[in-house]
Amino acid sequence: MNTLRACVVIAAFFFFLSSPAFGMETSTQEKSWTFSFYFENDLFTGSDQNYTNGVKLSWMSPDLRTYEESGSLPEFTLPAVRFLPFVNEPESIQRNISLAIGQSMYTPEEISRSDLIIDDRPYAGWTYLAIGFHSRSVSKQDSLEFQMGLVGPESFAEQAQTIVHEIGGYQKPNGWDNQLKNEPGLEVIYERKVRLWRHEYSGGFGSDLIAHLGGALGNVYTYGNVGMVGRIGWNIPLDFGTALIRPAGDTNAPLGGSDPRFSSIRKLSLHLFAGVDVKGVLRDIFLDGNTFTDSHSVDKKNLVADFVTGISFILWKMKFSLSHVLRTKEFCGQKQNHQRFGSVNLSFSY
Repeated sequence: MNTLRACVVIAAFFFFLSSPAFGMETSTQEKSWTFSFYFENDLFTGSDQNYTNGVKLSWMSPDLRTYEESGSLPEFTLPAVRFLPFVNEPESIQRNISLAIGQSMYTPEEISRSDLIIDDRPYAGWTYLAIGFHSRSVSKQDSLEFQMGLVGPESFAEQAQTIVHEIGGYQKPNGWDNQLKNEPGLEVIYERKVRLWRHEYSGGFGSDLIAHLGGALGNVYTYGNVGMVGRIGWNIPLDFGTALIRPAGDTNAPLGGSDPRFSSIRKLSLHLFAGVDVKGVLRDIFLDGNTFTDSHSVDKKNLVADFVTGISFILWKMKFSLSHVLRTKEFCGQKQNHQRFGSVNLSFSY
């Protein structure tokens, strides 16, 4: 486990070192990186349970004609990358590579208890590194992402939550001794986003509608998902919306010089959005328990939906989005009919 953790840290370190090579020319959208910070927490809605916290940092490369242009991929991987499905279509007008590191944590409702709560979900953490390949045109984006990480004590979710609760003066979580056991996780995720409709009215006012369809395969989660988001407002950016912390969900990178982050005319943007994501779940380690050893588990719901509303604005090269999420029941015996949490997303193109 220590070796895997070290690999994640080293990979992130070398990614930081390589990014200035792209960052030297930032006068155009084609030469710009996009950095995104995601933070999700149920304390925004006055609770502390279920999916209780998520943090993610991601970087999207400048536009590439081919993935080899990045210069960051090992030479031996290039033949395999050329044959990746979905993201090598010739009609795509730009390609991007993304790298992300993140952590998600899950707790039962009564975190003051130290005993095993058999009728509530297990304590669990997931810390991961992800590399994504994105192929985009004005009308669609295909994303193929590979995640590698750790579930269990080696995810350091217990330490992260304990420190934050001590600093904030919140209830100390006492049940982490009952969390899922250490398990390496490997995931392959695909998602296609399609711009079904976009219309601009007078004065920069406009609207659009973006649908998505995808799925994930691995020992952490296996699912299929479908959904859409609608946006209405002033100078809506030509990207693919505002995503939650969802695998293969990176959407913030601008597409074309008419985006307010690079337009010489449109410097500001403000819009509202609302959307839904419906997921058919075959496996969820955070409810089903460890894959290769016995652990606490609950009976999951096979159909889960997220309903999202929010607001987003762009100033200069920064995009800030604030979302409110309602998630339906995830497991049998869950006391609430739904969970609510807030999501903050800040991205910067440079």
